[in-house]
Formats: sequence, structure tokens, C-alpha cells
Amino acid sequence: MKKRRITKKIIKRVILFFIAMFVLSVVVFFLARLAPGDPLQAFYGEALDTMDESQIEAARQRLGLDDNLFVQYFKWLGGALHGDFGLSLKYKMKVQNVVNPLIGNTLGLGITAYCVVFALAIVLATVAALHEDDWLDKIICKVGTATYYIPSFWLGVVLVLIFSVNLGWFPSSGAYDVGKQGDIGNRIQHMILPLIVMIASHFWYYAYMIRNKLLDEFRKDYVLLAKAKGLTRRQIVWKHCLRNVAPTIVSIMAIAIPHVISGTVVVEAVFGYPGIGNLAVESAKYHDYNMLMMTVLLTGAFVFIASFVAQTVNEEIDPRMKVTKEIRW
Repeated sequence: MKKRRITKKIIKRVILFFIAMFVLSVVVFFLARLAPGDPLQAFYGEALDTMDESQIEAARQRLGLDDNLFVQYFKWLGGALHGDFGLSLKYKMKVQNVVNPLIGNTLGLGITAYCVVFALAIVLATVAALHEDDWLDKIICKVGTATYYIPSFWLGVVLVLIFSVNLGWFPSSGAYDVGKQGDIGNRIQHMILPLIVMIASHFWYYAYMIRNKLLDEFRKDYVLLAKAKGLTRRQIVWKHCLRNVAPTIVSIMAIAIPHVISGTVVVEAVFGYPGIGNLAVESAKYHDYNMLMMTVLLTGAFVFIASFVAQTVNEEIDPRMKVTKEIRW
């Protein structure tokens, strides 16, 4: 019975995943095509200015841009279901061939930043909760708040000017130097400045949320009993409060995924880091519709799957969160 229930839950979530991807594809497809601009400019560049009306019309037919929007969408959808996401208008090659080499760069940067952000957030939140209203708590809160409100773009530019242009300690752009694609040390050097910006822009927001949850937990009745038994504040926070707020922390981590992804887009743009975020910005700028669809669906799928995993982990940590009623369809 338990196995059947788990199977049923997985099937429902898979169905929900495909529905979400379908809705996302429809929204992005039509919004992109209704935006002002000519995608032929991305494909032909300056050569478009020398083409007459008949040549432009023939070009639209070759690229499938002369069809009704609904016809265009279902053609794209039919290809996507068979693994063909179309031709990139800017790079003049299959979008998969452009995206595949960049996925690792974005995942490496995003996952590293995500892990460091929450490791730092949990540690600082716990330290602040242990020293509530003490000088250490006040310093952490003030420094964290000031760091959080520094604009990511501005911080990135300042770091490039100081550590790349003036000191020459770190590279200012790219994921690795020419010919050093397999050099881990070189890749780490290129990631340091983008990581600093992402960590500084995100960690305190989540640290503050976790700190407040810990303090709310510390004021519950069972804490009074623990104090009466002689447990210290440190023991109560580490052994009881932190464990009890763990499901909330996991939920915060799931909610944070879109936030961190959006931060990755900004950082990749500032540092010229070759990744999915930077590619998505370029695709929107040059009206590279097929590339934009691919990048948005990739990030959407990642967010959905991560939320699914977070919910599953939550249910394992706290059995009270398990669904007890059947979902009616």
C-alpha cells in the first residue's frame, strides 16, 4: 500500500511538471514574439539592410517566421518533443549545441554559490541567535544588512576594478583562460569574484530569516523545560531548536532557488561568464527565440525539480508535513 501511494504521488508530480513546462513554454513563446524587434536582424545582421522585400519575405519563410503564431508554436513544440529545439538565429546552429557546453559553467557557479550561501547563513544565524542582542549579534546584523543592500552590479564592477584591473589578482571575465578548460585551479580563479558577489548579495537575507525562526523556537514552552533541566542556551539551540526548524530551513532553501538563479544571471552578465544566464540575456536582446525558449525551460525545470526534492526532504524530516488526504483530480 505504501509503495502504491509513493508511486501515485510521483506520477502526479510528473504530470504537474509537464503541465508547468507547457504553460511556461506558451507564455515565453508568445511574449517573446510579441516583443518589438526583428529576429531576422539577429540572423542576417547588417546584410538585412541590403535585402529587398522579396528577399526578406523568402528569409522569413525559410526560418518559419511567416506562419501564424499558433502554427509556429505547435511546430516548435513538435520538434521539442523529439529533442529538436530549433535553430539559434544568432549562432546559426542547433540550440542544444550552443547550450550544452555552458550548462556545466552555470551549474558549477550556481551550486557552489548556493551551498556556500546556506552554509554561511546557517552558521551566522545560529551564532546571532546564541548571542541575541549582544554586541556580536548587533555587529552581524548591521554588517549583514549593509552587505545585502549593496547592488550586485555595482559590487561586481568595483571588484573588477580593484582585484582585476588594479591588482591583477583575479581574471575579470570568462570561465577559464584559453587552452585551460580542464585546469581546475584556473576555473576556480575565474569563479572567485562572481562567487563573492553572489554570496554577498544573498546570504544575509536567508541568515536573518533563519535567525528569527531560531529565536521564535527558543521562546517555546519546551525550551523552558530544557532550561529547568540545566541545559545551556548553546545546547538548546544546537540540539533542539536547530533540529526543529530544519524543515523550515529546507523550505527556505527551496524558495531561494529562483532568487539564486536570478543572481546568477546578473553575475554572468557583469563578469562575462559564459553560462545559461548570460546566454538568456543575449537571446532576449537579439530576439533569438529558440535559444530563449531553451534557456528559460532549462531554468524552469531546474527550479521545479529542486522544489520537488525539497518537499520530499521536508516530508522525511517532519512526518507531519506528509499529505494525508488524496488529491482529487
